Amino acid sequence: MTFHSTKHTRGFTLIELLVVIAIIGILSSVVLASLNTARTKARDTVRKSDLKQLQTALALYYTDNGSYPSGGWRGAVSYGGHGTGATGYIPGLVPTYISVLPLDPRGSLDGYLYLSDGVNYKLLSHVSPESYPSAGQPFYDPARPTWAWMVCSGEPACSSW
Repeated sequence: MTFHSTKHTRGFTLIELLVVIAIIGILSSVVLASLNTARTKARDTVRKSDLKQLQTALALYYTDNGSYPSGGWRGAVSYGGHGTGATGYIPGLVPTYISVLPLDPRGSLDGYLYLSDGVNYKLLSHVSPESYPSAGQPFYDPARPTWAWMVCSGEPACSSW
């Protein structure tokens, strides 16, 4: 009588495990790249919204006072470090026209710049590196190539400054 020992082993081979791990790694890198792009677009959307709120607050200020708050280039930190309160980078807006002056969504305090002579104003916002304007695109400034999304008191004012 002959007995055949049939030993069935169940499991995965090393090659199969490595293939599965490689596939998971590729899929996770694609998801993380998409997530980073979504975060960049979200920050840029917040910047545009902040500029629109500031534009509205400046229009209300102009209606009440007959001029825009005067000042050279002012930012929350750069260009003199003026903060976001009542004497912030756009003096006179807080708290009457806007509750607080916005900061950059990256957490950087240096995200928005304001310039005004009382008659016209210019607001600039940093953009994500993926969104930098190129030469020939609207709002490209060779002196400040990483700043874009300019809001002005009027289109002629934007081009003349």
